[in-house]
Amino acid sequence: MDNEQRQADAGNVDIEELTIRTIDPEQARAMPPRGAHGTRTVWTVVYAVLFLLADYAALAIMQWGVALTSTRVQLSSANEGLGAMWHKMFTQGNCVLLLNLLLIGLIYLILLMATNRFWVATPILLSAAAVIAAAEKMKIATRYEAILPSDLNFLGGNTGDLMKFLPPEAGGIIGVAAAIIVVSIAIAVVCWRLDPRRGALVSGGNKAVGACTRILLMLLPALAVAGYATSVGSVDSWGYHVSRGMGDKPSMWDSVYDAQRNGVVVSFLRQVDPKVMDEPADYSRETMDEVAARYAKEAAAINRTRTHSLDDSTVVYVLSESFSDPTRVPGVELNKDPMPDIRKIKGETTSGLMLSSGYGGGTANLEYMGLTGLSMVNFDASLTSPYQQLVPGACWTPSVNQLWGPPSNSIGLHPYEPSMYSRETNYKKLGFSHFYALKGDDVIAHQDRIDDSPYVSDEATYRSTVEEIRKTDDNQFLQVITMQNHMPYNDWYKDNEFTVTDAPGSDKPLTDKEKRSIRTYAKGMELTDEATKDFLEELDDIDKPITVVFYGDHLPGIYSTAGADARNSVGLHLTDYFIWSNKASWSHDTKIEDSAYTSPNFFIAQAAEQMNAKVSPYIGFLTRMHEHVAAMEPPVVNTIQGWDRIPEGQAIYLNQDGEPMAYADMDAETKQLLADYRLIQYDITAGANYLKDTDFMNLPK
Repeated sequence: MDNEQRQADAGNVDIEELTIRTIDPEQARAMPPRGAHGTRTVWTVVYAVLFLLADYAALAIMQWGVALTSTRVQLSSANEGLGAMWHKMFTQGNCVLLLNLLLIGLIYLILLMATNRFWVATPILLSAAAVIAAAEKMKIATRYEAILPSDLNFLGGNTGDLMKFLPPEAGGIIGVAAAIIVVSIAIAVVCWRLDPRRGALVSGGNKAVGACTRILLMLLPALAVAGYATSVGSVDSWGYHVSRGMGDKPSMWDSVYDAQRNGVVVSFLRQVDPKVMDEPADYSRETMDEVAARYAKEAAAINRTRTHSLDDSTVVYVLSESFSDPTRVPGVELNKDPMPDIRKIKGETTSGLMLSSGYGGGTANLEYMGLTGLSMVNFDASLTSPYQQLVPGACWTPSVNQLWGPPSNSIGLHPYEPSMYSRETNYKKLGFSHFYALKGDDVIAHQDRIDDSPYVSDEATYRSTVEEIRKTDDNQFLQVITMQNHMPYNDWYKDNEFTVTDAPGSDKPLTDKEKRSIRTYAKGMELTDEATKDFLEELDDIDKPITVVFYGDHLPGIYSTAGADARNSVGLHLTDYFIWSNKASWSHDTKIEDSAYTSPNFFIAQAAEQMNAKVSPYIGFLTRMHEHVAAMEPPVVNTIQGWDRIPEGQAIYLNQDGEPMAYADMDAETKQLLADYRLIQYDITAGANYLKDTDFMNLPK
């Protein structure tokens, strides 16, 4: 009897187990069979290894997107990619490769937890990387510019416009990206079939615990990536220190090189949320209305004695690359004067010295200040390059050229890559109809070089400028940025008669390297001097009023001996400028007093005074500001600055005699003007644009 019962019981068990497996096959699959613990361990290791491989593959795909397939003129010495990142990690301890992998890995983890399927999340990651790489490659092919955060605006109402920017090689690029997507999906499907877990990462056990685990593993990486993206653009933030500590070295002058050098992910996220300015405590619509009213009165007072309008003349801003008088540099002695003609011109018209925020670089920041009247002094130290970090995403970009009316009256010329500092894009946003450069839609007419120089000569640039002025009888605003005297200085010129020696009484002799560079640079100054004289003579022959604002953007970074002495800090940031009007102008032979020192943000106010032109409330403000502070720039250094911005310290303010001014010693009116300046600049660049609804920027009718 006992044996019969045991057999019946055994039969019942078998039937029950069979019933369970038949009713719920998914649960049966999830139940670990005999030996399943070892299989689970093996697949866990497989997932971990494949996670690292997919993470690296995603980075490699995106870096392919910014790898150049053709030779282009660049200021960077060479393109950099994954190989360079590996090399830097093992030879210099630069871990920017790991930083990119970490950021991609966090995003990958979010996808894994969101889908809970390894073989779903992985092809999504690789497909997204392929799409990003294809977009990068096509944008670089058309504009030589990496994807910027501001480009995400196209994903809204302007998506259709993307078709206008497809390069001829778009088919091949899209084909490669599609192949990556198809292959990644195919491999994932095969692996899914081989994987007894079907790629499930969190399965079995308590469902609530599993759900909480997944949510936590999505939330924590998302917070880390978001925190990094919103903090890395602010000096002294944790994201900033992590990024710099792991080897991020921003190269803001060239977005493609930046993405090659520092990785697509790092270079993009660094520009997502740069800190522009701290909001002034009293900022509000009411405050800005008061500011607008205050300077409307100032403008009215100035305009009582003015008889012309700015747009009664053609105005040409000439930013002369690295132009400055080398004979002012301590310890440098030349055998002859490299700029006798410009020295004579300066003696006959409004002229002086311009305080520059750069040394050996930073051209676009001086250019930005000249075009907007805004000052780098007011920006947070986190904002290193307005052209890269601010202008592309700005809602309102008022600039002085807009005072000349429609874009057709605003022309830009720069005989170099239009993508440098994203100029081609930014000039359109600033209201220029054409930006003539070496490549792109508008190619500059004259591209002659001198001897072995790799850069277009100033004489050729001036010829292109004169032709643009002669094309129309209408008055225009022209922004001209030269390239002839850009570093390095490699003995380019034949028959260079300049010699460089140590100045009498110098404490420390110049190095041979300095002498070679200064000798080439001095010859370049002489060639610029001659070309500028000829340029002004040609403008004198044109029968319409023309005013030229000529200035050097910064000194070349070749004066290491003088730069070693901190007492030379301000002197190594003073370049030459003049404001000149041709014979057809009522301002010919005008020479404004109190012009010995300036900074580029004041140029439009000085040009208006030169031309006896009526001003807007904004230019009225700049006029009053310049009367109280002759020049202003952020703290300066004697070495070529990287893109960690400017060292800590007080901004540099100079009085009319070129002497430093301490903020604590300024009178109440000057402090009020500086406070108003911060309010104005905050409203334009980071605030609610209250001034846009007023006549603050408008010239009197």
